[in-house]
Amino acid sequence: MSRLYGDIHRAMQMAFDTRTLADRLEGMIVKPELDDVASAFIASRDMFFLTTIDHQGRPTVSYKGGSPGFVRVLNATTLLFPSYDGNGMYLSMGNVSANPEIGMLFMDFEKPFRLRAQGRAELIVSGPELDGFKDAEMAVKVTIHETWMNCPRYVHRFKKLETSRYAPGVEAETPFCEWKRIDSMQDVVRPAERSKVEAIGTTTIDEWMGKVMSGDKGV
Repeated sequence: MSRLYGDIHRAMQMAFDTRTLADRLEGMIVKPELDDVASAFIASRDMFFLTTIDHQGRPTVSYKGGSPGFVRVLNATTLLFPSYDGNGMYLSMGNVSANPEIGMLFMDFEKPFRLRAQGRAELIVSGPELDGFKDAEMAVKVTIHETWMNCPRYVHRFKKLETSRYAPGVEAETPFCEWKRIDSMQDVVRPAERSKVEAIGTTTIDEWMGKVMSGDKGV
């Protein structure tokens, strides 16, 4: 019994004459837990891509970033990562609360190297597991189902320039979100955020977009 393949995958494998190849690869690389190499790789990452399924059955992919090691390997079958303040839409976390099955893609663009993991997520909204992350609104505990290394053949090589200043721990005090200073947003941001804006001043959507398009480090 395959851990990965269903009837539709088998049909494609038969159509393109890769079923025996697919079975060989699954037997070689797909594991039900994290080995030492996978654990060390995940613990060294400062970003990953998260896939979730929404209320209409549609996939959503999201970039998650932090300081190196923000995804913690608790044991061979369990990961823990923080959910920081975002845009208030809560697409990923809302999806997880309704459908806990997720996918995670960890990348090293310099080598290159990539690792995939499938698992079942649980939202943590209070307690020591959440308290261990600076500035986190929630934490996500993931029970691993499968993990495997992907061929790096089509991964372009990129070199990291710098860590985002918004990643908690990079600066002594995490900077306030720049787009929440936009004047047209002041009637919908939360009261505590509005108070901070009153202290530092507003900006306009055009000014903020200009910074985004120019690659300004302040956004």
